[in-house]
Amino acid sequence: MNRLTTWQLFAVAVLIWGTTWHAIVYQLAAMAPAWGVATRFALAAAAVLALSAWRGDRLRFGAAVHARLALQGANMYGLSYICVYHAELHVPSGLVAVGYSASPLLAGVGAWLLWRTPLSRRFLAGGALGVAGVALIFAPELAQVGARPSAALGLAYTVAAVTLSAVGALAASRNAVHRLPFWPALGWGLAWGAATSTALAALTLPWPALPTAPAWWLSLAYLALAGTVLAFAAFLTLQQRIGPGPAASIGVMTPVLALVVSAAFEGFRPGLWTLAGSLLALAGNALMLRRGRG
Repeated sequence: MNRLTTWQLFAVAVLIWGTTWHAIVYQLAAMAPAWGVATRFALAAAAVLALSAWRGDRLRFGAAVHARLALQGANMYGLSYICVYHAELHVPSGLVAVGYSASPLLAGVGAWLLWRTPLSRRFLAGGALGVAGVALIFAPELAQVGARPSAALGLAYTVAAVTLSAVGALAASRNAVHRLPFWPALGWGLAWGAATSTALAALTLPWPALPTAPAWWLSLAYLALAGTVLAFAAFLTLQQRIGPGPAASIGVMTPVLALVVSAAFEGFRPGLWTLAGSLLALAGNALMLRRGRG
């Protein structure tokens, strides 16, 4: 991943995550969110730890390191994704994507509050453009949310997902300071996320039967290997390179691509609001990813 440029890492994460919103729908059709998240991240963790063992990386860490990895994994991979899956049960997936457009600002402000990481005017302006752009894209859906009986619950899950994801991203940025080997740290973080989801599911839900639908298995493989292993590897590498705030700008562009997927597979037809919002989001990301002062 370190051989890729900043824009290539950004493109990998956006291209994959922009299609996972649609893939999650197939998971929700056959399994409760907590079990679906647990299965996804358990498979991803097994793949990454197997890769680490094959590479000859060190896999054993002390309790203090595992505590830091657990903080990252429980929030970034476990709790936040359970909230995402639940949110999509109550409100349109586009609305959840709108919430994630706040990720860059939340992560950037969090890093500034905790560690006084520089927060430039350009970054703030780009983040504001991104949020405004995605809000425009989903303005028609937002106007209808008030008529949905479970809209408030969906909004609560969305806010929780974005907040927990930002906490996990900030924990990951601190873990990078300790120079842990990249793949083993990712693998154990995923394992802690899977363990968190499994514990919550086991305490609150009956054990599920394995689905038989091919769509569920194909979407699981895509979500675990591409949507988790490749996309998070790109995101975490990007975060180490440019910081947690700018790296979180991926969360602004992802819903723009999700619109394209929706148009291709779900009959969505973009209008003027969609086109205007896409241009704003693109401009905001370009501004946040530019290097330089200001």
